[in-house]
Amino acid sequence: MNFSNPMTRRAALLACAAALLSSNAGAEAPWPSRPIKLVVPFAPGGSNDNIARVLAAKMGARLGQPIIVDNRGGAGGTIGTDFVAKSAPDGYTLLFASTSITTNAASGKKLPYDPVKDLAPIGEIGAGPFVIAVANDVKATTLRELIDLARARPKSINYGSAGIGGMNHLGTELFASAADVQLVHVPYKGISVAFTDLMAGNLQMLLPSLASAAPLIHEGKMRGLAVTSAQRSPLAPELPTASEAGLPGFRLDVWWGLTGPARLPAPVVKRLNQELNAVLAQPEVRELLAREGATPQPDTPEEFGELIRSELARWTQLIKDSHIQTE
Repeated sequence: MNFSNPMTRRAALLACAAALLSSNAGAEAPWPSRPIKLVVPFAPGGSNDNIARVLAAKMGARLGQPIIVDNRGGAGGTIGTDFVAKSAPDGYTLLFASTSITTNAASGKKLPYDPVKDLAPIGEIGAGPFVIAVANDVKATTLRELIDLARARPKSINYGSAGIGGMNHLGTELFASAADVQLVHVPYKGISVAFTDLMAGNLQMLLPSLASAAPLIHEGKMRGLAVTSAQRSPLAPELPTASEAGLPGFRLDVWWGLTGPARLPAPVVKRLNQELNAVLAQPEVRELLAREGATPQPDTPEEFGELIRSELARWTQLIKDSHIQTE
C-alpha cells in the first residue's frame, strides 16, 4: 500500500484506531465492575443472615461495588448452595457457607453438587461453640457426672435436636461416641421446640449453640455443663470446655466461610480473601461475631479448603461408625 498519499495514510490511521476501539470494547473490565451477589442458603433473620449482611456491606465498600445478599433457603441449605455451585465462575456469585455444607454431604443424601469439587474456598469467617446443657432436674452438675450417669444407665438420657442429620444431632452423637455413652435421639422441627421440652423436663440433654442457650442458662432455666470450643467463651466464662471438664481433646464448632463456584480465577480468590481478612480485623465485625459467641478465623483459601475436607471426612466417618440413619 502506498502511504505517501495523505488520504491513504489517513485511512490507515482511522482503521488502526477503529481496531483499537473494537479491541478495548470487547475486553472485560477489571473485576469487580458490577454488583456481586452473596447467596445465603437460609431464610432471613438468623445468625448466617446477620453476619452475611454486615460482611457484605464492609467488603462491598472495600471492593468498590455493592454486595447484595440473596437469601435462597430450603432443603437445609442445599438449594442455595447448588445455585452457587452451578453459577458462572466469574466472581459475581458467592456463597455464605457454613458447617451444613459438610454435614449435608456426609449424610448420604443425593446432592446435585460436591462441596469439595464444585465450590472454591475463599476463606473462613468465624467459628463458635456449642454448649452441653441439661434439664435442671438431671442429677448431674458437671460433665463428668453426666457421662457417669449415662454410662450407668444406657439409653436413659433423651436429647433433642433441630432435625435428623443437623448439627445438634450429629454433634451430640459425636459427643456420645467420644464419651462412650448411649443416648436416645428425639428430633424436632426446630430447636426452639426442643428448648421448650428441655425446660419442661421432657428431655434431659441438648447441644445448642452457646449464643442461643446462654441467656436461658444465665436465667436458670437449664444447666450448662461445658462448652465445646478449645477455649472458654466470653459469653459464659464460668463454663469449662469439654476438654477441661472430663472429655480431653473434644472440640466441636459451628463455622462460617466464604466460597464461590469452582474454577474461580486465582486473582479473584486472592482479592476476596484479602478483603475478607481485612474486614474480620475491624472492631465492629469482631463485636458482631462475639454476640454470636464466635471469634474471627482469618485464614488462606488453602486452609479453609482443608477445613472443609477434614470436616466432611469427620462427619462421614461418624455417620458410618455410629450407623446413623439420616434419611
